[in-house]
Amino acid sequence: MAELRRILTPLMVWGLGVGYVISGNYFGWNLGLAAGGTGGLAIATLGAVVLYVTFTYSYAELACAIPKAGGAFDYAYRAWGPDFGFVTGMAQNVEFVFAPPAIAFGIGSYIGLFFPWINPLVGSIAVYALFTGLNLLGIKVAASFELIVTVIAVTGLLLFAWFLLPEVQWTNLTSHAWPQGYGGIVAAIPYAAWFFLGIEGVANLAEETVNPNRTMSVGFLAALFTLICVCALTFISAVGVGGWEAVVLQPDGTTSDAPLPMAVSKVMGDGHRLYYVMAAVGVVGLVASLNGLVLAAGRSTLEFGKLTAPYSVFSKIGARSQAPTGALIANFFVGLLALLTGKTGEIITLSVLGALSLYSLSMLAMMRLRWKEPELHRPFLTPVFPVFPIIAFVMAVMAWIALAWYHPILCLIYCLIIAGCFGIFKLRTLRHS
Repeated sequence: MAELRRILTPLMVWGLGVGYVISGNYFGWNLGLAAGGTGGLAIATLGAVVLYVTFTYSYAELACAIPKAGGAFDYAYRAWGPDFGFVTGMAQNVEFVFAPPAIAFGIGSYIGLFFPWINPLVGSIAVYALFTGLNLLGIKVAASFELIVTVIAVTGLLLFAWFLLPEVQWTNLTSHAWPQGYGGIVAAIPYAAWFFLGIEGVANLAEETVNPNRTMSVGFLAALFTLICVCALTFISAVGVGGWEAVVLQPDGTTSDAPLPMAVSKVMGDGHRLYYVMAAVGVVGLVASLNGLVLAAGRSTLEFGKLTAPYSVFSKIGARSQAPTGALIANFFVGLLALLTGKTGEIITLSVLGALSLYSLSMLAMMRLRWKEPELHRPFLTPVFPVFPIIAFVMAVMAWIALAWYHPILCLIYCLIIAGCFGIFKLRTLRHS
């Protein structure tokens, strides 16, 4: 039987971890400005930093102790059994399957800056199909490509900050900062989380890393530090040159999925060379996240298919490529349906609901395993246990409740997805028994 191949080094894991998330700096986050203004999004982002620091340190312990491709699914399954594992795995699948089509939308918008005659939806579908195909070739091709485009994307953000930080004015950061009042903090939560959403996908690569114990901890934490730095630079540079409206609202009043070129045009004009450089690098940054999350989603669904009878078709691995072909193709068709809805904000929110569920449930699994299996070899230990996992759990639950309050219909859709799949799982399990 074909198996996943161990080839990933700490540098590749860093590249994948940053690459999964880097698109959050190029698009999506600016929609949080419309929801909460500069003040609302800034406070929500600070909360997201606390959540992701405490969560990532706790999750790194699980990833090093149980280096399995299923990530949170495997941890919850081992801690609480198949039912809890199934729900956690489904939450992980929702996050990873819905995030790529949202990113594909952003790529379509950036491509439109160069080729206005290309329908953004058509461009999004073509790019999504292209990178699903790239991942079907195998982990070595996908990971090597990911490292290259991640370095380019991070360099682009540093270049953006280098040119725009000298033009930042404090009045632009404080003007009309609370258009929705303090309720804007809650409304901005999904877009603040978008800055970091997906970094946990690094854990799904544990079966393909060289010396997973060291590689996972070094790559994981280095990726988080990098993302916090570029998040701060991007936020201040983009909003500080013209106020939040300048990177959200287009002349026709619609919202934009290309905030960085808009910030550059505010300072240097549409025809400036840096405008087109940022548009081009923006495509690279979005491609990095699309490719990385397609890769992580394939591993998540693969492991899910191995251990849950109803989804065994997803557990097929290509004999030559050693890629999870069944999972990648299945995820593509689900993502394609999401793409066809044309609703970027709603897809982002669904993905964030899945992520917050994963964060809270995996923290419960982590604390349960500390009690249930104290002898388990843990090469990396979470600092100040149990404070970090408790903080991550409480913040994830609070954020989930806040999202449910502001987006009740989307929350209902999400719960129906989880409940429907769980019902099928239980029926099939009973039938097999």
